Amino acid sequence: MPRVLLFFALALGFALPATAQDAAVSAAERSAIQKTIQGQIDAFGRDDGAAAFGYASPDIQGMFGSADVFMQMVRQGYQPVYRPRSIAFRNIVTLNGAPAQRVAVTGPDGRQVIAVYPMRRLPDGSWRIDGCFFEAPDDHQV
Repeated sequence: MPRVLLFFALALGFALPATAQDAAVSAAERSAIQKTIQGQIDAFGRDDGAAAFGYASPDIQGMFGSADVFMQMVRQGYQPVYRPRSIAFRNIVTLNGAPAQRVAVTGPDGRQVIAVYPMRRLPDGSWRIDGCFFEAPDDHQV
């Protein structure tokens, strides 16, 4: 199943440049979104599956069912965000009507990718990560 999810995530990444637009979000929203993503990346670094899973949206939590299953998927298919050498927040775009944070990530192998994090705002005003996929590098865009 993780390979299927990774395939769909990568396929979405190839389509992103044609469909995304810069999002109009406030400085406070931008900060909250980035703190959420940074929190999850920090939790990955500690191998704290419960905390990392807690940053996921209810839909993502429902899809994986448990922190253990979620972490297994991340370890297998998302090494750049699981063990990044460095990250740099880029712009926030609108994707399917919701904000999506673009993050330049240097993975453990030294290669850079752009990770895109669709975000969901919960009724209490907090932000959760509603997925993650990698954009195709600029030299591979069609």
